[in-house]
Order: sequence, then structure tokens, then C-alpha cells
Amino acid sequence: MNSTDDDALRPLAAADGEPAFDEPWQAQVLAVADSLVQNGLFSAGAWSAALGAELKKADEEGAVDNQETYYRCALSALETLVAKNSEIDRKAMQGKRDDWEQAYLSTPHGQPVELPAE
Repeated sequence: MNSTDDDALRPLAAADGEPAFDEPWQAQVLAVADSLVQNGLFSAGAWSAALGAELKKADEEGAVDNQETYYRCALSALETLVAKNSEIDRKAMQGKRDDWEQAYLSTPHGQPVELPAE
């Protein structure tokens, strides 16, 4: 990778120096993107372009410039690239998201959330 590609995967901070995400777990979207780049599913340039497109779209739609918007844009960019470059489509992603939501809603407070075995 060249230095431009390296910059596309570097941890981000907002202009004011604050973290790019509200919660540490939100940064995992960047870790997943990095792992998929390292394993050749898509390039760092493709990731950078997809994320840039999502951020531009959010700005054009008047989204607030904050960590939540950045996380949602990063997640959307990642989902787009996964759907485009693998056998996992958006329907499968939505199905898994629904499974996790149902597991979360049916798990007693304080207990670990687990998906039932398929």
C-alpha cells in the first residue's frame, strides 16, 4: 500500500481532536474494513471512496456532523462494499441484524446476548 492507502485506514479524530466515535465499539467498523482490505475483499482506495461518498451524501441530506453520523456512514460504506464484493447481500445482512435485535430484546437485563444456534 502507498501512503494514501495507509491514511484511508488510520484511526480518525474529529477536527477538534476528540475521538471520531462516541463509543469504542463503534470503531470496530474501521477494524473490520481494515481486515477486509488486508484480506483482499476490496482495496483501501475503494473503502476511502465508499466512505467519502457516504459522508458527502449525509452532508447533502443535512445530517449533523458528529460521531454518530460518522459511524453510520462508515457502517453503510462497509455494508455496501461487502454486498458488492462478496456473496453476502443486503438481505442477508438485514436478516442477521434482525436476529441480533430479537436476541437482544429477548435477553434478560444483565445477561449476555447470544444468537440461537442455526
